[in-house]
This record gives sequence, structure tokens and C-alpha cells, in this order.
Amino acid sequence: MKKYTLAVDEKACWGCKSCEVACKQENQAPKGIQYISVSEDGPKIIDGKLDFVYRVNLCRHCHIPECLDSCSVEAITKRDDGLVILDGEACTGCAACVEACPYQAIVFDEQAGKARKCNLCHHRVDQGLIPACADNVCLAHCIYFGPPDRVEQMINDKKREKN
Repeated sequence: MKKYTLAVDEKACWGCKSCEVACKQENQAPKGIQYISVSEDGPKIIDGKLDFVYRVNLCRHCHIPECLDSCSVEAITKRDDGLVILDGEACTGCAACVEACPYQAIVFDEQAGKARKCNLCHHRVDQGLIPACADNVCLAHCIYFGPPDRVEQMINDKKREKN
């Protein structure tokens, strides 16, 4: 089975938040819930130079997901292709996964009483498509999805084009 990864080149991000909109529309996330979020980091001085970066936060679909081990009802699973899926129907709302996630990528939906997270649009991936946030909606073309070696190649190709 193919393995998948999603990578974001934050140095290239413009902060347009089109990834947020695409995700919200695709997944019909409840009001106030975001599976991907873009925030400003800066401006600040680093090595005597002004630096400003947009940080993109979403589930990293970790190799060894801490959230998976924290879920006592096994509502979180890791697929053979590397996608870490939270089954909202099975979630009991204990929020242990929210606390366990080192990236603060799992949110708690107060209204539903359940945890929610990016499932990397697995419903799209299963149809041979890519996640909504990576599907040409990113104006800076800084979100990459695919097999890890292909993602690394795409990032390296883009860096070479810039030089």
C-alpha cells in the first residue's frame, strides 16, 4: 500500500487562508471548528533581519501518533497508508487526545461534545484525489501531498526553480 504525507513550506506561505476555506467547505466543519489554521508569526528580528512567517497548523499524521495511544475507545486509528483518522461517531468526548497531541491539532467541539481533527480528506484520497487544502487552492503552491519521496522531490524541485 502507498504511504502518504502532507508537507507545508511555511516560508512560501502568503497567509491567504485559502486552505482553511477549502477544508471548511470540503469537510463541512461546524462553526468555530478548524482542521487547518494559518497564523502569523512575526514580525520579529532574527539574526539582525526582519522575519515574518505564516504558520500552518494541522494534524501531522505522525509516524507514532500520541493521540492514538491516548484514546481509550480506539476512536483514533492509523491506516496502512499513514493517515491518522478520528472516528467522530466512536469518540466519547473525553478529550484525552486533545491533551496528547503535541501540535495542538485536535480541537474539541463543545457543541457536539467530541474531538475533531484533520483526517487528511481520506474520503478524497480513497478516490485517488488529494486533500482539499492541497488541491490547487493554495495560491502560494506551498502545500504538498503524496508519497513521501514524491513530496520531497516536489519541494526540492520548487527550491531549484527559485534559485
